[in-house]
Amino acid sequence: MKVVVANDHGAVKEAQRVLEHLKKRNIEFTYIGTDKEESIDYPLQAEKAVVEFRKGGYDFGILLCGTGIGISISANKMEGIRCALPQDKYAAEMTKKHNASNFIAFGGRVEYKESIEEILDAYIDAEFEGGRHQRRIDMMMALSGK
Repeated sequence: MKVVVANDHGAVKEAQRVLEHLKKRNIEFTYIGTDKEESIDYPLQAEKAVVEFRKGGYDFGILLCGTGIGISISANKMEGIRCALPQDKYAAEMTKKHNASNFIAFGGRVEYKESIEEILDAYIDAEFEGGRHQRRIDMMMALSGK
């Protein structure tokens, strides 16, 4: 498994936690985020991550900003991206099973009831169920440009 990870200044510590967790799980990654707390624009970080993802060979991407909202909206503006912003393990599992999300986002300034690592694991360990969910994904992606 290989992932791309990007963050802005609002989630430096959380990005490092994610990277350490990926190492523990023996998941290969490309990190294109920042380790500085100086302001950096989250839309540019989302774009860099998606451009890298599109090169191929990646299973999914992980994005982090202060709330996770701006960076996930930015990624979702790019064709073919389905970036989820789950708040717990259940939502993380369901976005993979039902939405085949290819990016997941977290907020560095958000207080989660479960750890980011637990939420990320629920996403990683889930598998897309296909079937009726594929039909809905096709419908969802057809909304692009309307």
